[in-house]
Amino acid sequence: MRLLLNLLWFIFGGWISGSLWVLAGCIFCLTVVGIPWAPAAFRLAGFSYWPFGKELIDRDDGPASCLLNVLWLLLAGWWLALHHLVIAIPLFVSIIGIPFALQHVKLAMASLTPVGKDVILAYYY
Repeated sequence: MRLLLNLLWFIFGGWISGSLWVLAGCIFCLTVVGIPWAPAAFRLAGFSYWPFGKELIDRDDGPASCLLNVLWLLLAGWWLALHHLVIAIPLFVSIIGIPFALQHVKLAMASLTPVGKDVILAYYY
């Protein structure tokens, strides 16, 4: 089921979201100031390409992570989260789009504070 949902996600827009996160990571790498955000952008790119069957967890990276997240939230995080929530609302309205809306909500939450997040495989029994 995860494979089918991931394929549908990728075909109907997941490739755009993931590619934009990769582009953001590359732009961050070009600037000296943005290098601390690049690894987080690349992690979220992988999650944006294939989100089903994966979960985001918080790592404890200390005060530096908190500072980077505050700067991220003020500069870019809020509008990325708003973008994902605007997409999620019509998906919630349609019954068939609820799994995709939940992934957009996950991405919206991760867009607010991406530094210190890790992507793991989710095992459901």
